[in-house]
Amino acid sequence: MASTDDSSLIWTRREPGTRRPKFTRDQIASTALAIADTEGFAAVSMRRIAGELGAGTMTLYYYVRTKDELVALMDDAIMGQALIPADEFPTHWYDALVAVAERSWDVLMRHPWALQSLQNAQPGPNAHRHFEQSLAALAGAGLNATDTFALLAIVDDYVQGNVLRTAEFRAVATSPAPEDETTEAAFRFAEAQYATGEFPHTQVLLGGKDHREAFSRLIAGTSERERFRRGLSMLLQGAAHEMNLDVREG
Repeated sequence: MASTDDSSLIWTRREPGTRRPKFTRDQIASTALAIADTEGFAAVSMRRIAGELGAGTMTLYYYVRTKDELVALMDDAIMGQALIPADEFPTHWYDALVAVAERSWDVLMRHPWALQSLQNAQPGPNAHRHFEQSLAALAGAGLNATDTFALLAIVDDYVQGNVLRTAEFRAVATSPAPEDETTEAAFRFAEAQYATGEFPHTQVLLGGKDHREAFSRLIAGTSERERFRRGLSMLLQGAAHEMNLDVREG
């Protein structure tokens, strides 16, 4: 049996044992997240974190030995934000899975860079707790292990894919509109393609309007979260039908 103080993983290695340590791993992780949220993950370094905390860079290595350990702490801090308090956890499988998915989406939308930058992080205690909550959501649904894992994987794929897509749309929407010749040529090319009559379904969707205006109209009046929730409902309704599960939306 592995030692509970195995130094190969930060999770099994005790924090510095001084009576009043100057810093904690939680402080270091929170500082790293703040830097990544405002400036991007590439800006995160032990030197930069040390500067924010008013510490020497070498001091932080007393708490966190490597960049991989820092990444693990950051990931676990995010997973901690995704946990649902026990007294707020719904009892019906549908409501519970919606709650887990929405909480995960909300957290990841605050840190959209994390999906790519932290994907190889060592799973920490909160990652295991998050997975346990996901299993708890389906505990009363009557599914076997294979179907339980399959449904959770499908929901995870949807949540993460939606976060990536929504973050991309948000970045485009907040960036200055390009006015270069190539961009305008691309718009003219698209309009010319639609005008050939070879894209009748696209023409119906656009309703005879400029395609830039039409696509904006199609999503007008709904928030990012509303679009996410509608897609999640469609997904879970379909899964319930496929797996013969009772559906009762909270």
